[in-house]
Amino acid sequence: MTEFPAESQNVPIESESTADKNTLSSDKGYAALEQRVIDLESQLAFQEDTISELNRLVAKQSDELQRIQKHIMIMAERVQQIPESSAPSSADERPPHY
Repeated sequence: MTEFPAESQNVPIESESTADKNTLSSDKGYAALEQRVIDLESQLAFQEDTISELNRLVAKQSDELQRIQKHIMIMAERVQQIPESSAPSSADERPPHY
């Protein structure tokens, strides 16, 4: 078993003034710790709101991307259906200066 230095030596019991100082410093430490917890909770709430907003935005962009991909597929099918003979050949065209 490990002995702590205060236990292994005959250390006098603290006086009231030292105990009062420790109580005050522990109260300040508790208040500082409590403030840190409050700050962290506030930060967490903002992060949760941001994550929710980002999730909504990603879902919206995903829907829009799927819609655009469908349009591209339709356009690609239409382009493939255009007969090549309907496109004017460059040999049949008259130059603009004639």
